[in-house]
Amino acid sequence: MKRLLLIIAVLVGTLSCYGQSNGAKAEAAYQKDYEKRIKKERLYGVYIPKDIADSFGALNRLTAQTSRQAFKHAPEEVAVKKLHFSLGRWIIHNWGFYGGSRLSHHIKELGVTHPDDQAKLIIRSYHRYLNKKPLEVKEQVDVVLAIQKKKLEERMKKATILETTVRKRVPVKQ
Repeated sequence: MKRLLLIIAVLVGTLSCYGQSNGAKAEAAYQKDYEKRIKKERLYGVYIPKDIADSFGALNRLTAQTSRQAFKHAPEEVAVKKLHFSLGRWIIHNWGFYGGSRLSHHIKELGVTHPDDQAKLIIRSYHRYLNKKPLEVKEQVDVVLAIQKKKLEERMKKATILETTVRKRVPVKQ
């Protein structure tokens, strides 16, 4: 019985080590691919705008005048919500937000990291651009970050602490 438990312990330990090394390898491969992708002007034949302002020209080329006019004349909040699951999904997928692209990297550097939030930032900014309103990108980013912080605080209030441990620090002898 002891021998069986020992064999199981060794197998579990081996598998967990194997999984960790594969995870590290996968992360390194993803990071290497990400670094290549954020420098490319095109991904899978699709032009990737270099920044938010460049995305306006791309969206103008991709959308029909009648669609742009309907979008322009809709209230901002309605336009952003209505297009999130159509144009927003298109932006996320075709402009490479999950795998990384030069546009998603640009927005990430502004402080917005989640692809859904990045797409909403572009849609809201495009709506403001069409209506000749100030883009106020920094303010938009601040709103996104405040919403994320509030959601995290709400989740933490509902969270259950499973275990609390206190580690005793032992001074290192030199």
